[in-house]
Order: sequence, then C-alpha cells, then structure tokens
Amino acid sequence: MPVPVPVPQQRDVPAAETSHGGDLTVLVIEDDPAGSITGPELSAAAGTRVRIRTARNLTEAGRLLTDDVDCILLDLALPVPAGSTGAAPAAAASTTAAPGAEHRPEPAPGRADELAVLTHVLRIAPLHAVLVLTAQDDTELAAEAVRVGAQDYLFRGELDARVLSRAIRYAVERKRADIAQHQLTESGLRAQENARLERGLLPTPLLEGSDLSFAARYRPGRSRALLGGDFYDTVRTPDGTVHAMIGDVCGHGPDEAALGVELRIAWRALTLAGLCGDQLLSTLQQVLEHERQSEEIFATLCTVDIAPDGRRAGLCLAGHPAPLLARHGRPARLLPYEDGGPALGLLPRARWPRRQVELGGEWSLMMYTDGLIEGRVGAGSSQRLGQDGMVAMVNSRLEQGLTGEDLLEAAVAEVRELHGGELTDDVAVLLLGRDPERIRRRGRSASRPGPVSTAPAAAPAASAQRPPLYGP
Repeated sequence: MPVPVPVPQQRDVPAAETSHGGDLTVLVIEDDPAGSITGPELSAAAGTRVRIRTARNLTEAGRLLTDDVDCILLDLALPVPAGSTGAAPAAAASTTAAPGAEHRPEPAPGRADELAVLTHVLRIAPLHAVLVLTAQDDTELAAEAVRVGAQDYLFRGELDARVLSRAIRYAVERKRADIAQHQLTESGLRAQENARLERGLLPTPLLEGSDLSFAARYRPGRSRALLGGDFYDTVRTPDGTVHAMIGDVCGHGPDEAALGVELRIAWRALTLAGLCGDQLLSTLQQVLEHERQSEEIFATLCTVDIAPDGRRAGLCLAGHPAPLLARHGRPARLLPYEDGGPALGLLPRARWPRRQVELGGEWSLMMYTDGLIEGRVGAGSSQRLGQDGMVAMVNSRLEQGLTGEDLLEAAVAEVRELHGGELTDDVAVLLLGRDPERIRRRGRSASRPGPVSTAPAAAPAASAQRPPLYGP
C-alpha cells in the first residue's frame, strides 16, 4: 500500500513553470499502482531523482495533485466513478486559469466515454503535463487523447524505465512550451486590442466647410504606444469659427494618456456647446480635478478661436508654450505669452485672459507641445533646442518652400536628428493655415458650370448624405 504523501499548500503558479532543480515528481493514476515502475527504476533511467505518488482513483488523485507535481501518468482504462466528472474538487482545482482551456477540443463522437477520465483530469489539472497509458492496439484512442489535451501517450506493453523517463521529460517540456505560447498569443492579442483602442481615441478634427488647411503630427514618448499625455483637437462651430487646442498632461503613462483623452473630449463638447475662453478653461479645470489620480497632476493648454473671416483669432494660454505665427512674406514669430494663465489644476480660482491676435490674409499658425522644444541638441548634450531654436528651424524650412504636412514632417524629423534618436517626451504639433489664392481657386472651380445632363437625377449615395470628416 502506498505511503501517504503530505499535500503542500496550493499556489497560483503553473506546474510546468515551477523549478525543482533536476528532480521530478510524477503522479501515477491507475487502479493497480503495484504494477507501476518504481521511483528507483525511473531515477536510474533518468539520471536524476524521481519521486512517485500513486492514486488508485480520481478522488485520491485530487488529494495528491499539487503544484509540485511535474507530470501526471494516467491510465485511460481507469474506471470513472459516478459523479467524479463534475466540477473539480476544491482542494485540487487551481485558481489560475488554464492556458487555452476555454478552447480545448471535445472528444470525437463515440470517444467521450473512453476519454472521460482524461477530460476530468484535464479539468482538475489544467496546468500540469499529462501522459496517458493505453493498450498497444488502440492507436486511434491514444492519438485522440493527445488531440483533446494530453501531451503524449505510451503503450502499456512497451513500458520500461528508459522510455517512461524520456516521455515524462518530453511531456513536461511540451506543457511548458504550450503555456509560453499561449501567454505570448494572449499578450499579442492584448497589444492589438490596445492599439485599436488607442487609435480610436485619437481625434478626427471637424472642419467641414472651413477654408483653412490642417495638418498634425503626433508621437507618444512611451515605447510601443500610440497615445500619450499630449492631446489636440480642432472643430468648426455653426457660426463659422474654427476652434483649435493643444495640451499636455504632466507624465507619460497610460493614466496620463487617459486623462488627456478625457480633457480633449470635454473640450470638444464644451466648445460645441458655445463655451470659450476663461469660462471653457475653468470648466476643464473642474473636469481635471475630478478625474486626476492625484492633486499633483496638472495639464497645460493652448486654445485659439479663429474668426469666420480667418483674419483674427482669440488666444488663451494655460501654462503652455505660445503658438508660432508665420505671415506671408515675413519670418515666423512666437505670439505673446505675457497674458497667459497658470496650468490647469494648479490654482483653484485661476483666470485665463483671452488675447486678440491679428492674423492677416495669408498665414500659418503652429501649435505644439513642449516635447518639440525640449529635445537635446546633440547626443549627450545638456543643451535643449528651446523655442528660439525651434523658430529658427521652422523659418529655415519655410525658406525652402515647405508647408503643411511636409513642414511638420521635416520639423519633427530634424528635432529627432538633433536629439540623436527617439524623443523620450510626447510630441504633438498642429498646423492651421489660410491661403487666399487657394481659396479663390477652389471658389472658381466650384462656380464653373459642368456639362448639362438630360438623365434623371440619381438618388444621393449613402456616403454623400453624411458630411466628410477632415483628419490628419
């Protein structure tokens, strides 16, 4: 009669990932344990210590099955007691979800009864390697057992210490590989879901009906992320005013990215509701104070509202760098910063004055976050690019005739090159512009009469019933 083995406390660690040095612990489940190969025989064949636990039935197996068991040797001919194929015993069931258990195939029709003992063991031991024993003339059943979830099979007539030792080692390593592959697959799926979620949270500017051009570039500082603590948006309200904003939540983690999305969505809703200037920023500060994880979190913000004629704008700064304005035939310059207010979340009763800015007939307005100006000039250098360096860089690109997307792409690329590699801070850049000549050309094209058709008017397409959204 087998000597009772103390049952260690269950742990949330997959059995195939535990390490016992070179030792192995095997749980043999068969109704005649006296006929099994002994521990000394296996130890001699394996060249290492092999501990054997024996169970005559599934009830005993449930008591002896613990995380230090490396492999289960299961006789498929073992009878299944009535009711034992139900839920796993509380003492034996692992609290860790079984890798791939939710997708484990069912036995083929007609094989369910023959594999009932295996499906029960797989249910109570989802993280253990399982090696099945079957009759030599039942190859199909052995193969079906592997398909259902066993790591390997052995024929009883060919059983010896050397074959069994090798099969146990193989089953343990295969189970470990299965767990690693499942975890890798799950990680990849989570990464894909996160990427789709982050892409969905990036803004789609609403500029339908506006004559202004739009371009944007966004580079999160977090590795393998699509979204950072920087945020921006642009909308056109029914009165023809174009509202744009750009902001930066302090920090670079996922919590800061989530808060940035919340502030952006709140800004869009408040803007479309008619709020502007100090009233809008005061409300955004209330949103930030309620949503932030700690009172030390703050956010900088720059907002502009461009009049319907495109010649003037209102500017509000909340601890954010001033935008860069380039008028036709003149070098770009920074807009005044002196009347700006504090960052959101710093002072409970702060105010943010709105300054009127004359834009002129033809202009480009660049809004950006500090990630663009805080990059270093030269690898290992302590010198930052700064606003003056950025202004000089942009003017150089303007002299080359770059505009729109090309201008932003060249600017971000040069900042990275000067830094000597990837920037560690989030970078967001937004460029709005007005070109009267382009507006006139578009007006002439729209007023030019087209060919007269005598065919009856077709029903409008479904896509034509919805105004397009202009995005970056």
